[in-house]
Amino acid sequence: MKNIFIEYLPGNPIVIAAVTIIANIIIAIFGVIPSAFLTTINIIYFDLKLAIIISIIGESLGAIVSFILYRKGLKRFTTKYKIKSHFLKKLQNTTEFNAVILIILLRILPFIPSCAVTLTAALGSIRIIPFTIASTIGKIPSLLIEVYSINKVFNINLSGWKETIIYCSIILLLIYILKELKKIKQQDKKWR
Repeated sequence: MKNIFIEYLPGNPIVIAAVTIIANIIIAIFGVIPSAFLTTINIIYFDLKLAIIISIIGESLGAIVSFILYRKGLKRFTTKYKIKSHFLKKLQNTTEFNAVILIILLRILPFIPSCAVTLTAALGSIRIIPFTIASTIGKIPSLLIEVYSINKVFNINLSGWKETIIYCSIILLLIYILKELKKIKQQDKKWR
């Protein structure tokens, strides 16, 4: 599988590193596309340690650039930006020390979008240096998990893929059955 991707990449590792870092910055600014595919490219092209370093640099620079742009461009729209998450509200209205702790925690949590954390921090009072440090520290654990997971997927042999498909199918089937049972219970309550 790795060979399929390597065919389409340029031969110069510096170009690959630069492209993935620039792409990370663009993705961080727009905040719509997950950056896991860039981590995949780094893993394919570089050894694991270098892939992790390049991914961390890309994620950190993306957060810094988007923080600066959000702070300069969106500060005037603060009243229109509705924050729903309890953690994000706390981040916007807290001291700098607490903001650093919250940013680290929010970066580690996978269910809160990275761009939401950056935007909320930019609308708050935290300075760029503490934000950069907190954001980078928080991104490292999630990137390590991402790199480990992607690397494991690439190293699955044919029987490993079969097992993975079987397990995923069983999990999806169980989810479907549980949803159907929940619907039946809700309909049963309506009839009582």
